[in-house]
Amino acid sequence: MAEIHPFRAIRYPQADQSTLIAPPYDILDAPEKSALLVANPRNIVAIDLPHTPPKQAGPDRAYEAAARLFETWRSDGTLVQDDVPALYVYHQHFDVGGRRYVRKMFFARLRLEEFGTGKVFPHEQTFGGPKEDRLKLMRATRCNLSPIFGLYPDPDHTTSRTLDACVSRSPDVIATAEAVENRLWIVRDPQAIRQVQMQLQPRPVFIADGHHRYGTALNYRNEVAAQRGPLAADEPAQFVLAVFVSMEDLGAIILPTHRVLVDRPGVTDALAEALRDRFEWRSVEARDAGEFAARLPEAGPQAIGLFDGEAGRFAILKPRDADVLASIEPQRAPAWRRLSYAILHRYVIDEIVTRRLGSGTPPTIHYVKPLADAIAEAKQSRGPAFVMQPCTMAELRDVCSAGELMPQKTTYFYPKLATGLVINPLY
Repeated sequence: MAEIHPFRAIRYPQADQSTLIAPPYDILDAPEKSALLVANPRNIVAIDLPHTPPKQAGPDRAYEAAARLFETWRSDGTLVQDDVPALYVYHQHFDVGGRRYVRKMFFARLRLEEFGTGKVFPHEQTFGGPKEDRLKLMRATRCNLSPIFGLYPDPDHTTSRTLDACVSRSPDVIATAEAVENRLWIVRDPQAIRQVQMQLQPRPVFIADGHHRYGTALNYRNEVAAQRGPLAADEPAQFVLAVFVSMEDLGAIILPTHRVLVDRPGVTDALAEALRDRFEWRSVEARDAGEFAARLPEAGPQAIGLFDGEAGRFAILKPRDADVLASIEPQRAPAWRRLSYAILHRYVIDEIVTRRLGSGTPPTIHYVKPLADAIAEAKQSRGPAFVMQPCTMAELRDVCSAGELMPQKTTYFYPKLATGLVINPLY
């Protein structure tokens, strides 16, 4: 079962925290960190990103300095701890494609479990570097400074209605950054908290973002257990800070990440010929990349867009057989085999670009979120850019429920969660 608990958050006491929150550590660089600290020296980034570049473990002294600063802020009132356990309802207001959205979420502690043993499911692979960095910071501060992001099914909107009833008043915190307005409500009502706990109990949780942080929390729990012996059920190290959103929430937006083969100039014609037997390849006239991307869904969920950076042409490729991967990946789940991202990587890139056209040498792939940037890179490198459709919630659920992991950067959840609204103590 998915077990969530309220907690006594450590947080900034101000009602307006616009200069105190930060984007997730792993998308920041040194100049961006400096800019946040110039705006406010007490921005959470001073603790959450003690070493740059992110995703790489730094020297011990960097994490020790972060821990000292954290304790200073606790002592001088920069950060305070709430008196009673609570859930923290969290809304983000933002724009995508000219439309206004609200993503409705809440913070809670999630009981840790090894993947494959219960109700918590990953959806992508993790790598060692980021986990080592986060583990050093967790050891030093004994806190979860930023949350994982979890999705849960709520087809009848039961939990959404329970939480909506708790936030009919003005928010306790507002923080606006990068054109996203973050709102936070503190929910202390034991009855409401218990209702949410019971509603989440039978449901799976799919990790949308923060796999490294979840893996780090598991490692930290195991370290604590090795030092102290078996841990009590309510030991804080048994939990990780998480933000939860319903998969049916209208603001739970997934955006695509496009792929550019930056070291394969002029490969498009050979690629088209090599795919001819197994794929439909249709040239498309479009005024610009935006119009082209908007027309992709008309060709179906497996349609992959292609921009030829050398010739400046658009095309749509689509497998003639929806289960085109069945013969080369028979052991994989059908949900994974039918995913457009899996088809692109396992067949188009692995089988054709690498083996048949590249003599076994894999291409260099740049993963690019803005479509305009992907097109520009393709023009510069004179190679192909693969224009992707967004992964759907149904695809994510089906692939993860089958015990599969999606290809790298299949999902881009927008906007990113803010760091600094709440901190989860592990003591």
